[in-house]
Amino acid sequence: MRCINKKKPLGIKLLSLILVLQAGLTGCGSNDYPLAYVPDSAVSSYRIVSMEDEVPAATPFAAELCVITENTDNQQENLKEVLSAGLFSLSDQNTMYAQNVHEQLSPASLTKILSALVAIKYGSMDSVITASENVTITESGAQVCGLRPGDQLTLSQALHLMMINSANDAAIIVAEGVGGSLDGFLAMMNEEAKRLGATNSNFVNPHGLTDDSHYTTVYDLYLILNEAIKYEAFNQIIQMPQYTTTITTAAGDLREIPVNTTNLYLQGVKPAPEQVTVLGGKTGTTNAAGHCLAIVCKDTTEKLYISIIMRSDSRDALYDQMTGMLESEIN
Repeated sequence: MRCINKKKPLGIKLLSLILVLQAGLTGCGSNDYPLAYVPDSAVSSYRIVSMEDEVPAATPFAAELCVITENTDNQQENLKEVLSAGLFSLSDQNTMYAQNVHEQLSPASLTKILSALVAIKYGSMDSVITASENVTITESGAQVCGLRPGDQLTLSQALHLMMINSANDAAIIVAEGVGGSLDGFLAMMNEEAKRLGATNSNFVNPHGLTDDSHYTTVYDLYLILNEAIKYEAFNQIIQMPQYTTTITTAAGDLREIPVNTTNLYLQGVKPAPEQVTVLGGKTGTTNAAGHCLAIVCKDTTEKLYISIIMRSDSRDALYDQMTGMLESEIN
């Protein structure tokens, strides 16, 4: 009888090879391997099946995220002076505009988005925290709300001062109150960033004052802000144009602290883009970072967007550029 050598389909060959390898590794089957091939595994990467088969599959990490690997084709003339910019549609997970979104840059006070996220997620809003000597910030031009050592206030009060007024002294008390120490809070910040996939970032302080080892990207900030807006407390704070609160001093007296937002859209100084409602956001400015802005907005159909610009040349130009990007891409 003549033997006929029929070619096996590629899938059968691969399956046979995997089974042979597994058999060779496991011997008589007495050893267990954590990643051994399992024919009926629910994780799709373990299965060799037809695409038509209806089987459970692992949910990809970025299934509900905007993804971008390079600049989009629609580069805008009005953003040529901006180093990095991105516009992300949250409603359909689409990157609408991307310009150097993976460039590692100094974020200035956009850092406080992550600080607020960590504090809200892991802290207690009603907990009373006490200001240490570290709230005394002497760096020239650094934004502060006037906290002094021994001042007592709740985490909620401190978060409002930090996010609305971009107060760097408030960021210190938030960090120490939630993390137990600055180092403890920074570890929490970097761990949370990595958990969200913000792997091109490194944070060495909770406020964003300049440090060569402190950096992030537009895309990483999108990931962080996208997570932060899942918390109602965060959304309420970033929408407030002003805020007044009363704290307790070291001597036991009461002192009132009124602050205004640094966001010119919320101040009404800059008009909102056409067809767009600015819900809130965060500003950031240092010599190293230039002028930065991250906002959450919606269009007339209630679709949500995150829009970020980093390292613009001036504050006026920053808002003109943000408005131009939103009006060009959202219609």
